[in-house]
This record gives sequence, structure tokens and C-alpha cells, in this order.
Amino acid sequence: MSGICSAGVAMTLIALPWFVLHTTGSGTRTGLVAAAELVGLLCSSVSAGPLLDRLPPRAVSVGADALTAGALGLVPLLHAMGGLDLPLLGLLAFVIGAARGPADTGKQLLLPAAMARAATSTERATGAVEAARRIGMMAGAPLAGVSVAAVGPVPTLLLDAAAVSLGAVLVAALVPAVPRAAAGAGRDGAEREPYLRELVTGLRWLRGDRLVRAVTGVLLVTNALDGALNGVLYPAYGARVLDSGPLLGAMVTVMGAGALAGAALYGWAGPRLPARLLFTGAFVLLGAVRCATLAAEPPPVVLLALLAVSGVGSGVVAPLMMSVAYRRVPEELRGRVFGLLTACALAATPLGMVGGGLALDHWGLTGTLVATGAVYLVVTSAPLVFPVWRGLGADSPATDASARPVGESATVVDGSSSLPAADPTPPGGADQGRSVPVRAV
Repeated sequence: MSGICSAGVAMTLIALPWFVLHTTGSGTRTGLVAAAELVGLLCSSVSAGPLLDRLPPRAVSVGADALTAGALGLVPLLHAMGGLDLPLLGLLAFVIGAARGPADTGKQLLLPAAMARAATSTERATGAVEAARRIGMMAGAPLAGVSVAAVGPVPTLLLDAAAVSLGAVLVAALVPAVPRAAAGAGRDGAEREPYLRELVTGLRWLRGDRLVRAVTGVLLVTNALDGALNGVLYPAYGARVLDSGPLLGAMVTVMGAGALAGAALYGWAGPRLPARLLFTGAFVLLGAVRCATLAAEPPPVVLLALLAVSGVGSGVVAPLMMSVAYRRVPEELRGRVFGLLTACALAATPLGMVGGGLALDHWGLTGTLVATGAVYLVVTSAPLVFPVWRGLGADSPATDASARPVGESATVVDGSSSLPAADPTPPGGADQGRSVPVRAV
């Protein structure tokens, strides 16, 4: 199910901009529509948290996917009727992005109960989910490209809507419901706090946990650097160095294959490796090694091989961050905190794209790649320097009073992997406990 939903997301990222460019011929309009989708995702990631803590996560996931499919289906329908102008298309893109936040977080909130039923560890579960997500992304992007070439962008959007709908149906049919507290009532039957106060509670928790803040800061910077790499430097590399569209596509494919291998590796060996060294090593592969490889401009065979190795780092980082989030964030706050973490992680991505373009114009491709790799290396070396990162391991739960929401006792709610945690002591043992933020790769 995770793979199918990811395939639908990948198809959207390809098909919708292609549709705008095909129908309008305007790069500016294409950029505006893409920005509208990102703004929708950021808004929902922040605002939907308290609702996710109140409503059943399966219903939220299915409903949000249905809304996404409906908005995607309206694009070709309104285009055929001649009633699709730029403001309306931007609104639909905003809805698609706004629905993706609750859909993703709802699925994350379903994972701990699934881990408990499967009697598996947090690391194995998050590794499996990340592997399925990578497979879906790797399959969805080429499928969208082939479909656009074969039948055009309009039918591809309909195919995309069908894929999202299929994911929603599978979640509704195959994933058992995880009950949440009824709207207006807390866990102990008392009245729940007002919406804004609950949102503030999530912000206070995020501000109070130093390790979560540190991880969020690293993700903020690295996602901005990834925005520059993926949105600016990769296309420039394909045009100026490779002079080949297929080779540029192959770069993305081998990175995805490496990430798939990294996710499998983390699920197998993650629990036995030191978390701080694993975090730093994975980011060195993903950032410094990748930028150095591109800056060196090696032959295509060497380039693709080194990028595949670099991709392993991406496959390790994502489930590791999910495991941290599940272990560290109390179950009753996960909807709010996970949404805030996603918003914080993505907030600087547009700035990274703009900054990457400015740096490319001033420093050239090689200079910008070297600078990007250097910043990546410095930022992601933090776990080896600052003591707060000692809590990154599974055996270091969040026990600080500052890390607990107002009114919480000293008991820490254990979790599982990926983002939420359901059972105080998951089948994998007591060390399956707390977690932190998620990397948006």
C-alpha cells in the first residue's frame, strides 16, 4: 500500500507540471502551480495536526487520498470543458498538496499498531516501509513519463487519480482501524483542549525537546540543499556536463536503487549499529560524496556507480529518522508534532532552489557543487560534536521534563517506527521506544 501510494505521488509530481507546461507553454505558470502544491502541503502539515490527534487515522488517510484523487480528476475534466484557468488550476494544486499532508501522516499513525501485530522491530518496519516507498517512487516516475509519451498528460492525470484511489481502497479494506479519542473528549473522558491550544501544545513539545530540535534543524538545512541539487544543479549537470537527458534520468534511477538497498540494509542491521555514526555516515554518503562525485565529472559508468553508493545513505536516513520520531514523540501528540516536523523540514526547500540558482550563476556548476557538499558535511557532522545527539540511539528515551507536554507525567510513551508508536512496549523489546523527525526526501 505504501508503494502504491508513493507511485501515485511520484506520478503527480511528473504529470501535473507536464500538463501545465503542455497546455500553457509557460514555465512561469508551471512554477506557480508547483509552488501552490507545496504551499498547500506546508499549510496542512501545520494546521491539521490537532485533527489527526482527534480523528481515526485510517479515516483521515482514506479521506485525504479520496480528496487528492478527486482534485486530480477535476483537472482533465475542467480542461475538456474549457473552464480551467490558472487561478482554478492553482487552487486544485493547493488542494492536492493540502491533502497529501494528512494522508501521509495518517498512514504513519497506522504503522505502530501494524508493527505490534507483526511482532517486528521499529527498524525493520520503518526499513520495509521506506523500501516500499522507494519502489513506488521508482516505478511511478517512469510510468508517468511513459504514459505522457504514449497517451499525453491528460490521460496520465486520470491514471494518477486511479492509482491514488486504489491506495485509498487498499487502506480502507486491509488496514485495521486504530481508534482515537472522540472529538471533544480526551483520553480520560475529560473535555479536550480547544484546537489552537492543542496546536500550541505541539509547538511547546517540539520546542522543549532539544534532540528533536537538533534533528529538525539538520533536516531543514539538508532539505534546502537537496532542493538546490534536485531542482537546479541536476538539470544543469545534465545539460552542461552530460548533454544527455537519458543519462540524467539514469542518475535519478541509480540513486533510487541505492536508497532501496539502504532501506533494506537499515532494516537488517540498523538495530545493531551506533545510531550517531550511522546517521553521520549516511549523510556523508548522501551529501558530501554525491556533490564530490558530480564536481569531479567522472565517466558515466563511474558516475552512476558512485551515485548508487550515495543513494544508500538516503535509504538509511529516512527510516532512521522515522524510528527516532516514533520513539520520542508521545502517542497522543504525534499528529501535531509529525505535521510540524514535516513543515519545518520542508520550509526552506524553496529557498534552497532559489539559492542554488543564484550560486550557479555566480560560482558556476563546479563551485556550487563543492560549496553545497561542504555545507552538507559541516551540518551533518553535528552528531559527532554536540552532546545532545547522544540521545539519538534507541536506548536513550525522552525523559527530560522539558520534552514532555504540559500536564504529562514522567512516564514516556514508547513507540514503534516510522512516526507514531502505539504499544508502550512493542514486541521488539523495550528499546523500540521513542522517535523524532522525518526526512522528506
